[in-house]
Amino acid sequence: MSATLRANVSPIDTPLTSLQPRPDAASAFTLACSWFAAGRRVDMRELAAELGVSRATLHRWLGRRDHLLAEVLWAETSRVFDNVTFTGRGALGIADAIGSFVSTVNSSAAFRTFLQREPERALRLLTTKASVVQSRTIAQLTDLLSAEISAGRLTTPLPTPDLAYILVRLAESFIYTDLITGDEPDAAKAHAATQSLLT
Repeated sequence: MSATLRANVSPIDTPLTSLQPRPDAASAFTLACSWFAAGRRVDMRELAAELGVSRATLHRWLGRRDHLLAEVLWAETSRVFDNVTFTGRGALGIADAIGSFVSTVNSSAAFRTFLQREPERALRLLTTKASVVQSRTIAQLTDLLSAEISAGRLTTPLPTPDLAYILVRLAESFIYTDLITGDEPDAAKAHAATQSLLT
């Protein structure tokens, strides 16, 4: 192609791929979250291929697969928390909120798909110190309980972090029931158990 012809090429003729923003850690995480929400397995090889980057680059951005999944799960958990009101009604409000939280998680098709497809990994990432999900959930619940206690709407003989830990474990018991005992998860039981514990 001559210099004259190259100069006359319209920007419209430029391939669309060259106009798209380059992938980065944020776009990689967003894509992983969208795959999880759609019930698709978050596979590092497939994710790297979709983004057009090497697996080494993807690992540098997002860490190992378990770390990425933990952050994706926490993003989903945070969204549930954002839609649940804990404060202002003492023990009953907290029981309602725990029940609502458990119900929302149990009705999430993406979450249930992940539990069924990778049960051992799911329990390790969600219920142990192997990831950030449980510790961040306990910390957030501790803050919310502290606000109720400070306002005089809730009393407890336990240190607040201990109470938060117990409530998180209680909620987990009625989210992962099918994996633990084979029974169906039951948000109503989570509500009743929380109310019984706090009143």
